[in-house]
Amino acid sequence: MRTYLLLIPFIWSLPLVAADWPHWLGPNGDGISLETDWKHEINDPRWKAKVGVGFSAVSVANDKLYTMGHDGKKSAGQETVYCLNAQTGKSIWKQSYPAPLVDYLHEGGPCSTPTVDGSIVYTISKHGLLHAFQGKDGKVIWNKDMKEEAGMKRPPEWGFAASPYILGDQLIIEAGATYSLNKKNGKVIWKSKTYRPAYGTPTIFKPNGKPMIAVLKTDGLVLLDPTNGKTLDFVKWETSYRTNASTPIVQGDKLFISTGYQRGCALFQWKDNSLIKIYENKVLSTHMNHAILVDGFLYGFDGNVHMAGKKDFVCMKFLTGEEQWRTTDRGLMIGSLLIADDRMIVLGQKGELVIAKVNPSEFEEISREQVMGGRCWTMPVLANGSLFLRNARGDLFGFHLRQ
Repeated sequence: MRTYLLLIPFIWSLPLVAADWPHWLGPNGDGISLETDWKHEINDPRWKAKVGVGFSAVSVANDKLYTMGHDGKKSAGQETVYCLNAQTGKSIWKQSYPAPLVDYLHEGGPCSTPTVDGSIVYTISKHGLLHAFQGKDGKVIWNKDMKEEAGMKRPPEWGFAASPYILGDQLIIEAGATYSLNKKNGKVIWKSKTYRPAYGTPTIFKPNGKPMIAVLKTDGLVLLDPTNGKTLDFVKWETSYRTNASTPIVQGDKLFISTGYQRGCALFQWKDNSLIKIYENKVLSTHMNHAILVDGFLYGFDGNVHMAGKKDFVCMKFLTGEEQWRTTDRGLMIGSLLIADDRMIVLGQKGELVIAKVNPSEFEEISREQVMGGRCWTMPVLANGSLFLRNARGDLFGFHLRQ
């Protein structure tokens, strides 16, 4: 496999409106919205749409919203990529293709989030069908069956869940091995060593200016050379249910991981060409949704089960692992989180929305409202004055929050 020399910076190179949300975890890949002038009072949604069964979050770019869903049929079912007007919820285009319903222990449907790169939208289905679409009209530029490419007899246990990741001219795709594809035509540039599949999206890690791809596989934390896919380091990290489903959190030369099933979290530092563990504890076990780092503190859901139905929301000091505070909220359960300006937008599993201050001293709630029903595991998105919420059965709501 030939190497590929990268001649442009290792960034999400997207010429988009400042407050767009073009891919998983937002414009800077950290779960923080660039919105500042937004109100915390939640009224009725401006619009509602149906986008099929699934957990795919939304991406917003150039006044268009992209997401994915399944029709829910176990046999002869199909998955659809939706493009809606972000202000009205009206359909602009949609593209459907045959797809099995991978519904192991949940409703099923796609889990990955569309990735917008300039005028192109990249999506990967639950069973591994990768598409590049024209963002304006949904025209298929190219597609590739990643299950077939990886030589898999069947999809991973939980299906393909990691979102496509843009790295210069490369499209990084998780399929057991990590693949680098030419984003213009889908041709393979390099393939990493094969690990058990990752369910979380890769990210870029640049300690001392040296770029690496960081991805939390089911086996453990892997660092890859982005020019050829060579493994630069590996740290074993496994759970009792063979599931690591989060993106590593990066700050400088430090890298944080956290997973559920009482596995806990750990912080590593890149030193002398390897990862050195700073701490490991069980203060924070993020089950499927990410903690978010703000001003040296992590905020997120601890999925450790102390009693039936109990999940805690936690603030932890990033550099030491020290717990700052912990609050139990039975209404939120396994929730999801977004941060914008100095506030947290927290969506509970049963559709309860809480706005709280970003405060390392206490959980400072501002408002609380029951905004939707169904199972809500999908991350909320705040972009261009609108808040977008989705549940597993495919209800998508758009709220106007601009002052």
